[in-house]
Parts: sequence; C-alpha cells; structure tokens
Amino acid sequence: MTVIPPSYDIPEETVEKVRSLVKEDVGDIAFIFKVLSDPLRIGILKALNTDHLCVCVFVEVTNQRYSLLSYHLKQLKEAKLVDYKKQGKFLMYHLTELGKRILDIIAEIKESL
Repeated sequence: MTVIPPSYDIPEETVEKVRSLVKEDVGDIAFIFKVLSDPLRIGILKALNTDHLCVCVFVEVTNQRYSLLSYHLKQLKEAKLVDYKKQGKFLMYHLTELGKRILDIIAEIKESL
C-alpha cells in the first residue's frame, strides 16, 4: 500500500534509499547517544581527557556515591568510550580513541551553539 500522495513527485529509487536508511541497524550509535545523555558522564569524559583517574577521584570531586560513579563508568566502558587498567588495587580509567573523538565532536557542537 503506497501512502505517498500522487501529487508528491519523488523517484522510486529515492523512496527505496530512504526505506533502507530508516531500517539500517544503528543500535550501537543510539546506545552511545543514550550514554552521552547524562551530563555527569560527559563531565567524566572531559575529566579523563586530563589524566588516567580512579573512581575515588570522581567520588571526591562530585560528592556522588562510589556505586553511582562505578555505574556511570561501566556505561561509558560498554559504549567503548573509556577503558581501564589495573594499577595496584585501583582501576585507572582512561579515554579510548573513540572517547577522544567523541570529546572532539562534543567540543565542536558546543562551539556551534
């Protein structure tokens, strides 16, 4: 069933292209945007651009619970924006290459606002 009005002149190949683009699997990209929808997570990314940091630093500077910050870091890790290395008894978080690229994009967006 075609719902495009006959008076709207659009080539069939355009309709097919739009159909395939709309149906494209972009779940991974949507997940990144969902993760970035929390301002605290963006702040964590920005902070990790300065140095490798453990959760304890974020607890100190945000006055948030350790468990909440661990959850946010887990979300960022699942989105492949951060990773960590064990250093003694600490997990030291750092930005991934994707995380660095996302921060650059965020900075560009901020400049455009």
